[in-house]
Amino acid sequence: MSTGPLVLHLNGPPGVGKSTLARRWADQHPGTLLLDPDALRTWVSGWREDFVATGARIRPVALAMLSAYVADGGSVVLAQLLADEGELVRFESAAVDAGGQFVEVFVEADDLAGRFWSRRVEEPWLEAVHELVAGAPADHLEQYADRLAALSEGRPDAVRLPTRTGDLEGSYAALVAAVG
Repeated sequence: MSTGPLVLHLNGPPGVGKSTLARRWADQHPGTLLLDPDALRTWVSGWREDFVATGARIRPVALAMLSAYVADGGSVVLAQLLADEGELVRFESAAVDAGGQFVEVFVEADDLAGRFWSRRVEEPWLEAVHELVAGAPADHLEQYADRLAALSEGRPDAVRLPTRTGDLEGSYAALVAAVG
């Protein structure tokens, strides 16, 4: 296992708390790059008109940022839903190839739909995510959770992190304990 900079990937369905945990991690680990590809989308003009395609186009930028930061000795926390194993492997490879230690955490929620619909929409890309989920089948969030659970089963080194709604302190403490 690499002893280089940590690349902590928080994966999970929308609204599970990935970004909240990532911000907390970065706050507690100075110098860590908080990499959120959803925020990067907003750097592309017209991103609202084609949110999904913009996300696909911005992923290589996120990979390049991750690689450059890790190669320079910096740690990264990545809050990003990656339900496709090929995309997940691309981020893992970028981290390892740059000299980093890739740690993946699948964040799980006790009440995914309730948590998603009750969260504050503070960032512009969250509005777009809410619109996508509102227009999707009713079990859209659960389908993501099921896909991610199946994906995590095939990744033996991955951490599965159950979280409870309203318990940021407990969730963060569990993350710290799991990552070490």
